[in-house]
Amino acid sequence: MTDTTDSRGTAVPSNRLSRLWHLGRATGDLAAGVGFKGLIDIARTRNGGQPARIQLSPEHTRRFTERLARMRGAVMKMGQLMSMDGSDIFTPEAAEIMSALRDRSEPMPLSQLSRVLESEYGAGWNKQFKRLELTPIASASIGQVHRAETKDGRRLALKIQFPGVRESIDSDIDNLAFLGRSLGMAPKGIDIAPFLDEARRQLHREADYAAEADAMDAYRDRLGDDADFFIPSVHRDLTTPSILAMDFADGVPIDHLAGPDYRSAERDRAATLLMRLTLRELFELNLVQTDPNFANYLYDADSGRIVLLDFGATKPVSPELVEQFRNLARSAIAEDRDGVRAACVGLGYVGETDPKQHVEAMMDLLQMASEPLKHPGHYNFGTSDLFERVYHSGRDLFHSGVFTTAPDPETMFLHRKFMGSFMLSRRLRARVDLSEMARDCIGPMPS
Repeated sequence: MTDTTDSRGTAVPSNRLSRLWHLGRATGDLAAGVGFKGLIDIARTRNGGQPARIQLSPEHTRRFTERLARMRGAVMKMGQLMSMDGSDIFTPEAAEIMSALRDRSEPMPLSQLSRVLESEYGAGWNKQFKRLELTPIASASIGQVHRAETKDGRRLALKIQFPGVRESIDSDIDNLAFLGRSLGMAPKGIDIAPFLDEARRQLHREADYAAEADAMDAYRDRLGDDADFFIPSVHRDLTTPSILAMDFADGVPIDHLAGPDYRSAERDRAATLLMRLTLRELFELNLVQTDPNFANYLYDADSGRIVLLDFGATKPVSPELVEQFRNLARSAIAEDRDGVRAACVGLGYVGETDPKQHVEAMMDLLQMASEPLKHPGHYNFGTSDLFERVYHSGRDLFHSGVFTTAPDPETMFLHRKFMGSFMLSRRLRARVDLSEMARDCIGPMPS
């Protein structure tokens, strides 16, 4: 039988007009918070090729994020990414509230959930289950997760997609692109269309649960027998394009290790395992799970294993791109500036004809970013200010408007994974010997 506990939630806007209306109201809250003078300042900074800096009150930011959280889907997903950069785009007070987007997605109401279950499983769907808890144990931008037990005794987690999310991705991205252009969020001269198209493709992959099931199996095959990690098995008989059925896995979100109940040795080990996995994904598996959300990792204290969840953002990486990153890493570690420059050109970070001073600045940035790879012994992420240094230097370069080329949009999601792994290590205040594991993954250094 099902658990009839009431799950209070708000209905997910599921057609284009209703989603446009909600985004319009969110934009209205944003414009009201910025004010007339703020809009004039945005126009001025946009015309000057500088990043817009939005000053919002906590109240207007709360309204804006509540609107995005209510919409879920691509709008909320992009808002979550924006919140990662909130320390620069928003005031500190607003940035703190924006960060709540990572955790505040509301569940859909029971009436909407029931319609999804009946649409995917048919009438009498509940007869397949001994128990299905209608109150979700997790809710994110694209779907929510429910604990269930089948009549034959299988303990499952059902990831159930919000209705209309898949169909609204294209219109959501188009509406967000219009909003970004209107507010001058992109620097002058930068064509963001290829990056939005890559985001569009990525979101379509994330919204196809049958494809995610295939990605889970492919990742498990490539990872092989690794006692430090657990990937839940997919239950195909209960998996549809909008419901992913998998083993239920015990554990706590990985960032809980930052709390007082866990020892520094546990934090160091967990960060080391995930850092090594990040490098293996690129250089060995050639298959990268590109979503760095902390909730995608659970820590099982009893077994010491890390549970890997959410493979919707999994991407294969071409051998050519892997080799370019391998050359960049080797050259950065060896402080070979000619090699770094060649790798930068190959990756599209700089063009052959870009001004020398800007190419040098890009190489300086990459040498700075490689600091943990070159640091002998354990690098202390808890005390490092590297993220702030790289972020602000990179922002200034990005908005300089002098570069003649742009990297392959595919690299955007690889950068997202690298940054997420760094931020998790910092969140855990971990010490990681990244230099040794990097050498193991990229192979022997050039003589």
